[in-house]
Amino acid sequence: MSTSYVRLNVKDKIGYVEFYNPPHNGLPASMLKSLANLITKAGSDPSVAVVVLKSGGNRTFCAGASLEELKVVSNAEEGTAFFQGFANVINALRCCPKITIGRVHGKAVGGGVGLAAATDYCVASCYSEIKLSELTIGIGPFVIEPAVTRKIGLSAMSQLSLEANKFFPAEWAQQKGLYTNIYSSVEDLDNQVKLLAEQLCSYNPEALTRLKETFWEGTSDWDKLLKKRAAISGRLVLSDFTNKQLKNY
Repeated sequence: MSTSYVRLNVKDKIGYVEFYNPPHNGLPASMLKSLANLITKAGSDPSVAVVVLKSGGNRTFCAGASLEELKVVSNAEEGTAFFQGFANVINALRCCPKITIGRVHGKAVGGGVGLAAATDYCVASCYSEIKLSELTIGIGPFVIEPAVTRKIGLSAMSQLSLEANKFFPAEWAQQKGLYTNIYSSVEDLDNQVKLLAEQLCSYNPEALTRLKETFWEGTSDWDKLLKKRAAISGRLVLSDFTNKQLKNY
């Protein structure tokens, strides 16, 4: 595959929201907007009972922000708008009235970790290492921090963000609570995602919606919080440090 896409495919009451952008599924602003919109669309579709977030390709789940797009940010407003894209996807997952399942088949970096953390139930393959590399280019994981810390705790979040050059194995991510289960192959992963989604589809949809609300209690301020965090990253991306580091990519 060589063409980028974001699409929603509904099958047997399961809404599969899938994104793909070669070579490593880094996300530009346009795809982040489409991703947030399709998650919202799936959440309001009466034919959808459960939403699965996944990516295409056979290697990286998501490499985070598109570095090529970050390189051309020229002012704080543009920077804030770009990082607001990740905030919008996280909030779309948070506000989606349907249970969301994260299907992580490969490495997750930066914003990719945030997307995994923002799903209600996330499963992965044994190849799904994670890394928060933001500090290496002079910014920080500000937008995704609330979602990641909520899943793995402050201590693990501190380790993950400060050891910014290190990939942490899928087993570590499972131990900390990001992944519920990990599987030895992508085939096993897909089978388990399908089984779980089908099981959830058999439950009372109103009960699932009410349960989803309890999962996210205490996050009603995230629209404002993540907007503030996006502004921090939007300013930092203009720094001389970041400009110098991005030239190496």
